[in-house]
Amino acid sequence: MNSNDTNPRLIRYAVITAFFMITIILGAVVALNWQQLSARYGFGPAPDPIVIELPPSDTDMAGLLAGSDPSAFLRDPDFFDPEPYRPGSVQMNYGKTANLVLSSMEKDLRIHIVDILGRNITGTEFSVSVDGVEYRNTNQDGIIYITPMSAGETTVILNPQPGFRIPTEPSIINIKQKIEYIAMNELDLRIFTESQIDASIEDANEYMADEDRDASERTEALGSWAGAKFGIDVSKWNKEIDWRKVKEAGVEFAIIRVGYRGWTSGSLIEDPYFTANMRGAINAGIPVGVYFFTQAVNALEAVEEASMVIAMIEEYHLDYPIFIDTEGTGTGGRGRADNLSVAARTEVCHAFMETIKNAGYHAGLYAARSWLYNQLEMERLSEYIVWLAEYRDIPQYTGYYQMWQYSSKGRIDGIEGNVDLNLSYLY
Repeated sequence: MNSNDTNPRLIRYAVITAFFMITIILGAVVALNWQQLSARYGFGPAPDPIVIELPPSDTDMAGLLAGSDPSAFLRDPDFFDPEPYRPGSVQMNYGKTANLVLSSMEKDLRIHIVDILGRNITGTEFSVSVDGVEYRNTNQDGIIYITPMSAGETTVILNPQPGFRIPTEPSIINIKQKIEYIAMNELDLRIFTESQIDASIEDANEYMADEDRDASERTEALGSWAGAKFGIDVSKWNKEIDWRKVKEAGVEFAIIRVGYRGWTSGSLIEDPYFTANMRGAINAGIPVGVYFFTQAVNALEAVEEASMVIAMIEEYHLDYPIFIDTEGTGTGGRGRADNLSVAARTEVCHAFMETIKNAGYHAGLYAARSWLYNQLEMERLSEYIVWLAEYRDIPQYTGYYQMWQYSSKGRIDGIEGNVDLNLSYLY
C-alpha cells in the first residue's frame, strides 16, 4: 500500500496519546518531589534535615574530630623527625648504603665503594671478594686497585660490613686484555677540587729551559701577525679576568686550562678558574680550546686525564683543540713524570690524544722546543697538532707546528700581570 494513503485521523490519535502519556509522567515526578520543590522555590516549608549518625570517633589534642582540622599535624609531636634535615648534615643515612662501581683498562681492576649519591665511602675498611680472593681497602679511601689480572669475566662481591646495606647480587666485569683509548665514564669519582688537596704542593710551576728562550722574546701583542691569529692561554695563575676587555684588546682565541694531575699524589684536580674562564671567554665571543697539565706515568693514567677533560667540556663548544701539556715541573726532577723515558712519555701523549680523538675532538700536544727534540718520539706523534713553546723572536724549532707560544710576559688589558701570548696558524 502507498504511504500517501495513511489515514490522517490515526496520526492525530497517536500524537494526542503520546502527549497525555508525557503529561502523566511529569505529574508523577512533581508529586513525588513536591516537598523539596516547594521548599526550593518558596511554595512551602523546608523539609526536615537528614541526620546521619556517625560512629564514635577519636578526637585530636584540640578536642576536634580527628581529621576535621587540616592544620592538626602541626600539633603532632611525632609528625616531624626529631632531627630536621640540614644541607650537609651528617644525620643523613645515604652513607648506609654501599654499592660497587667497577672499571678495567688493561689487565687491571679498579673498584670504587660508593654511597647512594655515587661518592666514594671513606673512613671505613671494606673488603671485596674477587673470584674468591679477598682484598681490603686498608687506607679506607673507598678504592681498591688490583693489577695485574687475567683478562676475561670476573665476579666481584662486596663483603658484609656492619652498619651498611650491600648488594645482594655479585657484580660482573670483563677484564680488558688491551687498553682501549675510550673515555671512562666514572671519572667524577676521581676528580678533586683544590679545596680537597694541598694545591701548594700538587700544582707546580711549569719549567722552561733557558735554551728555549732568549733576550729576543717578544712581550707585545702581535695581533693578526703574518697571517696568524693572536691568542692567549690562561689558568688560575692569571686570577680573575675581564673577558670583555680582553676581547676589546684584540684577542682572537683563548686556550684555557681544565686542570692538572698533582705532581706528588697523582690526583686529578680541576683548575679553580676553569668554569669562570670558559664562560667568560665564550660570553665575550672569544673562540676557545683547552689544555691539561699531565703528570701521567703510563698510558692508563693518560686515558684517565683525557677522560677528565672530556667529561668537563661536555657543555661547551670548542673551536680550538684539546692539548696535553707535557713539560717539567720545576721541582728539580722530583715530579712523578719528570724522569720518564722518551718512549714512556711518548706513549702517555699518544694515549691522551688518541682518547681525545676517539671522542670526536681535535687533539694536540704542547711542549717546549727542547722537549720536542729530546723528550718525545715526534715521528710517532706526527698526526697530531703541535703547539710549540719557544720564547724568542724567531723559533729555532725545525719541525712542523700549528701554534706558537712566543711569550710568557705579555700584557693584555683585562688581565692582571703577565700572560702567555700565542699565534695560531690553524684557522
